[in-house]
Amino acid sequence: MTTRSDPGHGRPDPSLDAVMSERRHLLDLAYRLLGSLTEAEDAVQETYTRWYAMSRQQQDAIESPGAWLTTVASRVCLNVLGSARARRETYVGEWIPEPLPGGAEWVGGRQGGAAVDPADRVTLDESVSLAFLVLLESMTPAERVAFVLHDVFCHPFAEVAEIVGRTPGACRQLASSARRRVRAARPSATSAGRHTDVVGAFKKAWEAKDIEALIGLLDPDATATADGGGLASTFLRPIEGGERIAHAWVDLARRRPDGMLLLERTVNGRPGLVAQQDGTTVTVFAFEVVGDRIKNIWVVRNPEKLRRWTTG
Repeated sequence: MTTRSDPGHGRPDPSLDAVMSERRHLLDLAYRLLGSLTEAEDAVQETYTRWYAMSRQQQDAIESPGAWLTTVASRVCLNVLGSARARRETYVGEWIPEPLPGGAEWVGGRQGGAAVDPADRVTLDESVSLAFLVLLESMTPAERVAFVLHDVFCHPFAEVAEIVGRTPGACRQLASSARRRVRAARPSATSAGRHTDVVGAFKKAWEAKDIEALIGLLDPDATATADGGGLASTFLRPIEGGERIAHAWVDLARRRPDGMLLLERTVNGRPGLVAQQDGTTVTVFAFEVVGDRIKNIWVVRNPEKLRRWTTG
């Protein structure tokens, strides 16, 4: 549906297309704020519910529907972030943001595997890499909202202040604190080509059970973190140290079920790996590569976070 009649006049609503065209932007924003596509979709749905709960007269009085939608979606996300911390304290094992596939591999998580409209896909760029989203998880809700709105989506601090409920100066300090954290935690970026080469070499060494090659590809201080959510078996605590990770991955290779395929795939816009059993994605591996070595591996096995991945 692209038009709506004005009650009593039978005229189409010319603003409906403009309102619905904001969906992609709202989903991009909500996913970066929440790290969960399921929660982001719920936040966007709640935003549109509030818009359509208003009368036509109230809607017409809003000078910029796009700005209104962004403000409401951000406030919804801020509330969700506040409650998410309590929920994640009871989460089984480590909580990792929901990984997203490349566009060609994206399927509908709530549509039984149906094709997804481009407006319902998150734009994949550096601000949505799993390494970046994991770093955002370390911020307070207010820091995260201020930083993402200003530094990623270029909203002025006056607008951010209205959303966060603080002064523009306070929001500037929140974003500055978050920015320092990002700069301290994120090393210089590795080129996409080099990232691909390292992940490909890791896959080859893993399949060959070549422990020395694996150790050579892993930073001595590397960390591997897994998320099964209590719904899939995996290690509950992070594995620290490149040598320990190499031994753990060789052990995984030895216990690999018959028929399981290990495939190179795009994970949140960066090269990664997926494991498929009988055509179904059961594990997604995301990597942070620094220079020529892997600094972090994130392993997602929670099936509720794999609904967007190709099956069958």
